[in-house]
Amino acid sequence: VQLQASGGGLVQAGGSLRLSCAASGRTFSRYVMGWFRQAPGKEREFVAGISRSGGSTYYADSVKGRFTISRDNAKSTVYLQMNSLKPEDTAVYYCAGDYRYSDEYVARVTREYEYWGQGTQVTVSS
Repeated sequence: VQLQASGGGLVQAGGSLRLSCAASGRTFSRYVMGWFRQAPGKEREFVAGISRSGGSTYYADSVKGRFTISRDNAKSTVYLQMNSLKPEDTAVYYCAGDYRYSDEYVARVTREYEYWGQGTQVTVSS
């Protein structure tokens, strides 16, 4: 599967952005999907994940209550709605996918994902 992330940009603190990740190739509905981010000088970290059906989601504590992950299997796209953005949310955001897991499993670490998009920059100004 090929993944293409988009939707990043510059936003003021307290603002919102919606990231999209479009997939092509194998059947999207077979893939567990996730969003990660990497700030300069820091390791890539998990942000949010969603099961194949969309019935299960999981969030990093730092974004819980502010970010929402969702997917549209008919459009082969996963989304990350980001509200109440903070300067510490500034990072390159990556989408990732993998098909090796059971239906309601949500993968939460980088090694659980085989396929990665190219990243989209999110910058939150104070």
